[in-house]
Amino acid sequence: MKNIIEALNWRYATKKFDSEKKINKEDLVNMLEALRLSPSSYGLQPWKFVVVNNIDIRSKIRVAAYDQPQITDASQIIVFANKKNIDDNLVDEYLQFVSKEKNVEISHLQGFGGMIKGSFKGKTNEELKSWASCQLYLAAGTLLTVCAFSSIDACPLEGFDRAKVDEILGLSSLGLESKVIIAMGYRASDDDSALSKKIRFPKEEVFIEIN
Repeated sequence: MKNIIEALNWRYATKKFDSEKKINKEDLVNMLEALRLSPSSYGLQPWKFVVVNNIDIRSKIRVAAYDQPQITDASQIIVFANKKNIDDNLVDEYLQFVSKEKNVEISHLQGFGGMIKGSFKGKTNEELKSWASCQLYLAAGTLLTVCAFSSIDACPLEGFDRAKVDEILGLSSLGLESKVIIAMGYRASDDDSALSKKIRFPKEEVFIEIN
């Protein structure tokens, strides 16, 4: 098992997957559980993660993703989708769930709920969608990190026709819209990208210390 810095240096956006190598069931269960445990603002989790196993559906998504081979060659793909309606109903549903899970009266959560609703008040629909997208990328970062730590290759993909993918998966009727796809599996032995030097700015250029 790698330490976290070794793992992050090892990982890269895999361009070519070995289509014969599959993620085992235990590892996949762990990946999905890590994804479920991802952080989000207020804990609202305004997302759904669509695990696409059907190869015919994945082939259609590949077309919508400008024929990127990772879509069909990776062991697994997950489509990250946001809920389109970020409103008081979303907050109320969450509070009901918290009340049930923590066995507390819903009335005890009204102050918390009012604070969340107050932060949404006055924001445009586009601003709320932007906020939701930020939460989704927190989850994407969680999955990419856990994959690296588990020696599973991954590639985040934003280059796809979102409207087309939404149509293929029937997301619009579920009140969802796709944002990013993460392909997971194992790098092909002839993926030259694996040999490329990782390019990151030095710490002197990245960090600002205020003492």
